[in-house]
Amino acid sequence: MAKGRTEMEVGPDGVAVITIINPPVNSLSVDVLFSLKDSYEQALNRDDVKAIVITGAGGKFSGGFDITAFGGIQGGQRDQPKVGYVSIDIITNTLEGARKPSVAAIDGLALGGGLEVAMACHGRISTSTAQLGLPELQLGIIPGFGGTQRLPRLVGLTKSLEMILMSKPIKGEEAHAFGLVDAIVSPEELVKTARCWALDIAEFRRPWIRSLYRTDKLEPLGEAREILKFARAQTKKRAPNLQHPLVCLDVIEEGIVSGPRAGLWKEANAFQTLLFSDTCKSLVHVFFAQRATSKVPGVTDLGLVPRKITKVAILGGGLMGSGIATALILSNYPVILKEVNENFLKAGIDRVKANLQSRVNKGKMSQDKFERTLSLLTGVLDYESFKDVDMVIEAVIENVSLKQQIFADLEKFCSPQCILATNTSTIDLNLIGEKTMSQARIVGAHFFSPAHIMPLLEIVRTNQTSPQVVTDLLDVGKKIRKTPIVVGNCTGFAVNRMFFPYTQSALFLVDHGVDVYKIDRACTKFGMPMGPFRLADLVGFGVAVATGMQYLENFPERVYKSLLMSIMLEDKRSGEASRKGFYKYDEKRKASPDPEIKKYIEKSRSMAGITLDVELMKLADKDMVEMVFLPVVNEACRVLDEGIAVKASDLDIASIMGMGFPPYRGGIMFWADSFGANYVHSRLDAWSNKYGQLFKPCTYLAERASKGLSLSAQVNQAKARM
Repeated sequence: MAKGRTEMEVGPDGVAVITIINPPVNSLSVDVLFSLKDSYEQALNRDDVKAIVITGAGGKFSGGFDITAFGGIQGGQRDQPKVGYVSIDIITNTLEGARKPSVAAIDGLALGGGLEVAMACHGRISTSTAQLGLPELQLGIIPGFGGTQRLPRLVGLTKSLEMILMSKPIKGEEAHAFGLVDAIVSPEELVKTARCWALDIAEFRRPWIRSLYRTDKLEPLGEAREILKFARAQTKKRAPNLQHPLVCLDVIEEGIVSGPRAGLWKEANAFQTLLFSDTCKSLVHVFFAQRATSKVPGVTDLGLVPRKITKVAILGGGLMGSGIATALILSNYPVILKEVNENFLKAGIDRVKANLQSRVNKGKMSQDKFERTLSLLTGVLDYESFKDVDMVIEAVIENVSLKQQIFADLEKFCSPQCILATNTSTIDLNLIGEKTMSQARIVGAHFFSPAHIMPLLEIVRTNQTSPQVVTDLLDVGKKIRKTPIVVGNCTGFAVNRMFFPYTQSALFLVDHGVDVYKIDRACTKFGMPMGPFRLADLVGFGVAVATGMQYLENFPERVYKSLLMSIMLEDKRSGEASRKGFYKYDEKRKASPDPEIKKYIEKSRSMAGITLDVELMKLADKDMVEMVFLPVVNEACRVLDEGIAVKASDLDIASIMGMGFPPYRGGIMFWADSFGANYVHSRLDAWSNKYGQLFKPCTYLAERASKGLSLSAQVNQAKARM
């Protein structure tokens, strides 16, 4: 049975309405494409059909090509039709080249292949709220249904490059302003208007325009080449490790220079090649992994319905508390912000105001919306207004006794159903809730800084946390536009725990003679937003040293005990906040290398009795990156083996959204599997024999290597600490 299909209905006016049906977003599976061709040919062969309207069922035109087909194609099912060539046959020859005119009636979504189908029609009618865009570059490919050729001809080269290279969709109103659609109507009038428009074209009351051959919106050739040259330079600067955006620019240029048909063939060939690239495989993996984080065994399979959270209280208005408050009020949650005195409270509210004002300054929020959003925030100095809150998120400093006292107080002042959440990044939740009787409703809600911007929410549950509480927090996470991962309870949870070796390995290398800035450059060249030392400056040495002590207490056998940051702290170098850390910072907080750090490194090395390692000092960038990241892979394997995380793909998303691991490498575990467990094990084993326990492969990794299994293969669910 075909997964998706089209249906055709011919009205007395002589217009055939072809509806794309493939829930939930009417994606263009191969079945749908061939059904669309069949419906078209029927319409063309019927004498009672004068014109055609294409629309989508359920208020959505089409969300694009069916990504679920990518796995089969990439996995070697080469008998699948070649997508790019199918598009030339169906989209260009059958739809655009038809002897009867067609009009697209667009509502909801017209993304990727959906928009490309619409652009092949001879007219486009849209609702004002419809989203139109070509986001294919997010998946490591380029538009493959003619989008690289038609979009520049409809909106001009500059706007089309913005939409394609930035994967930036636009709403119906903007699409109309740029000429991508011909008219804006209400959803109720959409199909009716499209029918009339199609008949007007058929009866020559409106022009019959094939988008592929339009030239009026294209810049002159010399100007177009300059625009493309500038776009190439910007793309190389923004994404130096990615080839597919440059391929896309080449394809667009081919159409402008050699004509649209030449451009279509180049597009088809490039699409087919990119579909099998490592980048595409990685980004498709990330696409599905992100959607799988909300599927949690023992929680989302119980049929629980999220309870309604109508009011949230936050304890602490510091950077994290104010960021969390911002995220909540931006999604229309009324928030109570509690602080210990008036000065702290004012500072917390001012931080929220600054977060919102930043959106106003960037044109993302009107002043009226600013006022309405801020009105959802109430500042308090006591617990009196906590009686009717549905959830409390504690975001005070990382002090165990303080958190224990707060949770004991919350138990007295909040309702018995109120969720008691903590934003702690490392402290064991059982310890935090030790002095309460409410362990079933205690949960970790670990946001990442800045909380109103970073997309990850780490939901931490103990053995006693109720599945209902986790269900409720998953729902809140979705509503505030975060990607949640549910993890078990341990020091550092999943994200911070698996990444603590990131800085540890880097400190080991520095103590043995490798240049700080060379390590950071290697990591940023690999694709990280910043290297381990720039990150340490951002976090602050005080936090880094305190966190390191927790790991030393819990994992003493594999923590590298560097003295470097403690020595720098003694000299009042604490990172970016003090304008001196591993880097020095100007008044605009711009970082630059600081030659002074050599004396601290030499002191650290001398106190630890470490001699320079000439072999390590000569490491190539690739080896340096592996020496920093393979211990992270090793710790991620432990996190999986202990059941802290349910599946490897959750750790991939955590590494990307929590630590900035490059998504085009698929996440930390997917990247490691590109080498294979045996390679990872052999590298770590060799370093362990030479340099010690920091690099010792864990049992999970050793077993996978010996059996030839991937690191990401499903773990034993019986172990899960969830």
